Amino acid sequence: MSTVHPAVERADVLIDLKRYAEARQLLAQRLAEEPEDLRAWVELARTHLGDDPDGTKALEATERALALDPEDVGALTVHAHALQAVGGRFVEMEDVLREVIRLAPDHWYGYALLANWLFRIRTVSHAQAHGGTVDRRAMDAFLRESGELAQEAIRLGPEKVFAYEVAWLIADLANNRTVAAQLDEAILRLDPQHKAALERRTKEAATTPGVNATRAATLYADALASVPDSTTMQRGLDDASYRLLRGIRWLALLCVALSGAGLDLFQVEGEIQRTLPLPLGQRLWNLVPMTVIWALGALLRYRRLRAGVRVNLGSLVRRRTWARVVLAQAAWAMLCALLLTQVPWTERTIPQVIFWAGLLPTLATVWFDRRKSG
Repeated sequence: MSTVHPAVERADVLIDLKRYAEARQLLAQRLAEEPEDLRAWVELARTHLGDDPDGTKALEATERALALDPEDVGALTVHAHALQAVGGRFVEMEDVLREVIRLAPDHWYGYALLANWLFRIRTVSHAQAHGGTVDRRAMDAFLRESGELAQEAIRLGPEKVFAYEVAWLIADLANNRTVAAQLDEAILRLDPQHKAALERRTKEAATTPGVNATRAATLYADALASVPDSTTMQRGLDDASYRLLRGIRWLALLCVALSGAGLDLFQVEGEIQRTLPLPLGQRLWNLVPMTVIWALGALLRYRRLRAGVRVNLGSLVRRRTWARVVLAQAAWAMLCALLLTQVPWTERTIPQVIFWAGLLPTLATVWFDRRKSG
């Protein structure tokens, strides 16, 4: 078994740290000393496939490595990645990866990588031979072939997340939601902080019919604790938080409706309207049901929210125009409700105007802004 030069080992560590330029410089020095160091050529190719992929240079490096040993599995694997990075040559990956599988039939990665690209290769080849079109039957056959390879990769590497990721992609493209959901669960068992799987599972749970805004916001907040850089989860949390804010308006509208009822603003046939102005005690008593509505409907619910959801509510109001509009409408409606209940009105004309002013502007936008994200 050949030993790896210390400089190549250091370069491998630098590549893992994504310090590609430093690794490239170190490998260049090593290859200047020993141009037949196969591992150095392979690692050099990896640097060219890093943050600023250069497929041509990566391909040159892997070709130099394969000239030294055409059956080196590591060189062949990186060579396949280089072919994918070079425009127009990724179809050649199939032969390279099948050679990888032949040389290492018990290693999972060759199967997973071929499964990840085989249906794409088949699709391109089929489209070129059939005027650019691919029918569903052909696509299903391509996905089935790739799916078999992915299952073999999972069998050989049951703890390898990438094998499950490839199998999930194939199941998703085949519209097999049940299998895709099972694969997401398997991925999260192996990696509870897997970003894509966590985003998919959280979104599915939060958008299930019957899930209210509070529950949805909690799900997104919990997911963000694991993947704080997820824009998908942040967007979902913002949408759920906005739904919570929209609910506040209904509390304010209910207060306006109760205030109007307390003044008997509209004549009902067969009933005698209350005499105005209402006594001070009655006007103060009208504040009680409004206090109960806000205590149970908003304050108690707010106190039960996760800390992350409460913080996001404040952030949403600062960041989003429609969130501020919703709060302004709720405040306007409550102002109208207070005017109706606390001013000693002697006639009903002006209170009727205030009642409709508090009710109609908000009701007019309730359905319009429900698709807004805040």
